[in-house]
Amino acid sequence: MLYKLFKYYLNKVDPEIAHKIAIKFIKSPLASIGVSSNKKYKNLNQTILNMKFENPVGLAAGFDKNAEIYNNIHKLGFGFSEVGTITPEPQDGNLKPRVFRLHEDKAIINRLGFPNHGMKSIRKRIQNKKPNGICGINIGPNKKNATIIDDYLLCFNNFFDLAAYITINISSPNTPNLREQHEESKIIKLIDSVKKIREEKNSKVPIFFKISPDISDVEINNLSAIFLEKNIDGLILTNTTIKNKSKLLSKYKEESGGLSGLPLNDYSNMAIQKFYKKLGDKIPIIGAGGINNGKSAFDKIKSGASLLQLYTSLVYEGPYVANKINKELSNIIEKNGYRNISEIIGLDCK
Repeated sequence: MLYKLFKYYLNKVDPEIAHKIAIKFIKSPLASIGVSSNKKYKNLNQTILNMKFENPVGLAAGFDKNAEIYNNIHKLGFGFSEVGTITPEPQDGNLKPRVFRLHEDKAIINRLGFPNHGMKSIRKRIQNKKPNGICGINIGPNKKNATIIDDYLLCFNNFFDLAAYITINISSPNTPNLREQHEESKIIKLIDSVKKIREEKNSKVPIFFKISPDISDVEINNLSAIFLEKNIDGLILTNTTIKNKSKLLSKYKEESGGLSGLPLNDYSNMAIQKFYKKLGDKIPIIGAGGINNGKSAFDKIKSGASLLQLYTSLVYEGPYVANKINKELSNIIEKNGYRNISEIIGLDCK
C-alpha cells in the first residue's frame, strides 16, 4: 500500500526526477517495509561461471547507473545486479527530455546516452562499499569514442578487480555509431583486446557482451560463430530496440530512442532462441526485455536464457517485483514437474 501511494505520485512527475526519488526510496529503510517475504527457492538456485545465484532475476544496467543501490537491491529479492553503463570520463548524456513512459504499452523509450559520474568516481564508491552479492559492472565508451575500443579497455582495467562479471555494452542505440562494434572485424578485435588485458592481470572475471535485438539472422550466425571460436563467457540478450514500434498505443511512440518493456518481450525471446540454437549450453545467456511476471520469466528461460534481467517492470510494478517473479516462477517450475530451473533452459529450442 505504501509503495502504491508512492508510485501514484512518482507517475505524476518527470521520469528522471521520479528515477532519482526511486533510488532514494530503495536506499531508505522504508523500502524493506514492503518486503513481506524474501523467500529463497531451492529450485531457482544455479551456479553459472562459478557464481552462485540464489535466483535468476537480476537488475539490468541503466537503473543503478552510478552504483548507488547494488547492495540494497539484493534485499528486495534480486539474485544479482548490474551497475552502469560506466564510461571513462563523466558525461551528462543526451539532451532532455530523453525518457518517456508509454503507460498504455507498459514500455519506456529512452535516449539517455550513458549519463554517469565516470569510472574513477564510481570505482571509489564501490571500493568504499563492497558488494555483498553478485554485482556486475557494465562498461561503455564516451560519446566521442564510440567507434574505437580504447574506452572499453580503460574501463575494464579500472573495474576487473571489483566486478563479479563485466559487461561490454556494444548495443545501446543512443550513442551514435556504437552498434558498429557488432561488425565482424571490430568485435573480434574487441574480444581479443579485452581478453588480453584479463590475461595480463591474471584475472578470471567473466566477460559478457550485450547485444542488440536489431540484427539480422546472418549477423546472428556470424556472431555466434565468432563467440564460439573466441570462447567468450556469456551474452546479454537483448538491449533496447529501435524497431517494433508500429503497434504501440502511446502518444510517445514516435520518440527516438530505445524501446524497453512489454513490447520487447517476444522480440528478445526470438533473438535468444536464434542464438541458443547456435550456442547451446556452451555460452550462458542473460535474457532481458519485457519480463514482468513468472510466466514471462519462464518463457524467456525456455527460449534459452539461464538468467534474467529487468528494468522497466521495476518502474511499472514497483521494487518488489523480483519477489513476485521468483515466487511465481518457482511455482510454475514445480507444477510442470521440474526439480530445478536449469532443466528448462532452452526447452523451446529442442
